[in-house]
Amino acid sequence: MKLKLTWKIWLLIIVIFFSLISIFGIPPAFFQKGVLITSVETNSTAFEQGLRKGVVLLEVDGEKINQLEDFTNLMQKKFPSNESLKTIFTTKDSEFILFSNKAPEITVSNIPKTNIKTGLDLSGGSRVLVKAEGKTLSSNEVNDLVAVTKERLNVYGLSDINIQSVSDLGGEHYMLVEIAGATPTDLKELISKQGKFEAKIGDEVVFTGGEKDITSVIRSGQESGISSCDNSQQGYFCTFRFGIYLSEEAAKTHADITDKLGINETNPEYLSKPLDLYLDDNLMDSLLISKSLKGRVTTQVQVSGSGKGESKEDAYKDAENSMKKLQTILITGSLPYKLEIVKLDTISPTLGKEFNSFLLLAGFAALAVVALVIVVRYRNFKSSLALLLTSTSEIVIILGIASFIDWNLDLPSIAGILATIGTGIDSQIIILDESKQNISLSIKQRLKRAFAIIFGSYFTVLVSLLPLIWAGAGLLKGFAITTLIGITAGVLITRPAFADIIRKMGE
Repeated sequence: MKLKLTWKIWLLIIVIFFSLISIFGIPPAFFQKGVLITSVETNSTAFEQGLRKGVVLLEVDGEKINQLEDFTNLMQKKFPSNESLKTIFTTKDSEFILFSNKAPEITVSNIPKTNIKTGLDLSGGSRVLVKAEGKTLSSNEVNDLVAVTKERLNVYGLSDINIQSVSDLGGEHYMLVEIAGATPTDLKELISKQGKFEAKIGDEVVFTGGEKDITSVIRSGQESGISSCDNSQQGYFCTFRFGIYLSEEAAKTHADITDKLGINETNPEYLSKPLDLYLDDNLMDSLLISKSLKGRVTTQVQVSGSGKGESKEDAYKDAENSMKKLQTILITGSLPYKLEIVKLDTISPTLGKEFNSFLLLAGFAALAVVALVIVVRYRNFKSSLALLLTSTSEIVIILGIASFIDWNLDLPSIAGILATIGTGIDSQIIILDESKQNISLSIKQRLKRAFAIIFGSYFTVLVSLLPLIWAGAGLLKGFAITTLIGITAGVLITRPAFADIIRKMGE
């Protein structure tokens, strides 16, 4: 007998169709070739030539790039070089030409096969929950903190950043920083330190970090980089230097203060007092001031510092990281508050991938066992198949909605999907039981009784989930939102369609 599709069943089919489009895209992402640019270093040659995050590279120097391995092999063969080389990057719409003796400062990855975004719990990364030290922040103050932190981390070159304001049930506001797909060792230091930069001559402040006093920071070229590396009894140390340009007001302040200084008696080529550089109230370096700058308004200043390590490579890397952090602070200025880390989590990408595989296996195994139990309980293969397909459709709809709204699926979100499957199966078993009751009611009336129970359960779960959005400073938000999406789609779409399928079978 041919099953006639009702409008509820058609609605389920249409929603599944659009959910699959949301997940895989048009054309499906797994058919696309090339590599995806995930980050581009600000002020780099690649950035200046127009390469941006989200661009898909199809060819490099005329060679097709089908996957990440192709791009990596080509870059390793070509760079580093003793001379500047021409590199042509081809995308779908245009070409970008770079001249450099080193690999472009970009990060690439394989094109994701789906539009589903995963949080650091699944893809690996770091999460830090912070609050202001000794101060309770208002919602507006946390939003200001989020804005400054975003600018700082974006300038620093970190990619896949999620920074947001969260609060707990007690009304206290926090800042949540997540970086998926990476495990940056300097995240804790960047977040926990205020980054207050001051340049002083004696006790007088000449200029501070931020755009009020700093108009430009030189981050590449001959005026920026590691100047020397030397060996000492404590190991190696490397010095860095880079230029900055002051605002007219800061340059005038520098001129007014130096105009009062005398000449250094032991070194007459310089003034009597140095320019002291302080970072978070700690003396970082002292720079001698040439006597030719006495009372002179100059907007260009050379900043220097150092790094150390057991080997030359370690010292070089430490100096490079220190230079990069200082440049970032000079560009963005200090954070408005001293911060206290409440919670710091780090998950390796390998652990995330292993968990993904285990999760898929466990999910399919659970659905298969449920289907087997239904077959044994009701002695009806069609009912079991209908239940299995309906539960699977709920997962597809949740993932489709998550892809559409760019929701990052993390462990709490996965727990929400599992909870949705559980409540969905419970509701479908209620529908099956009611449809098979031997009472003097039509199957339509019995299904109405089943939905009275289902809707009562739905509103109970709905009310209980709402506080979880704010509980734990928002760390349980993924569970609450995903479960709400799942049970709402189930009550409005999948379970009515399942009831119609059972009713048609009964008739």
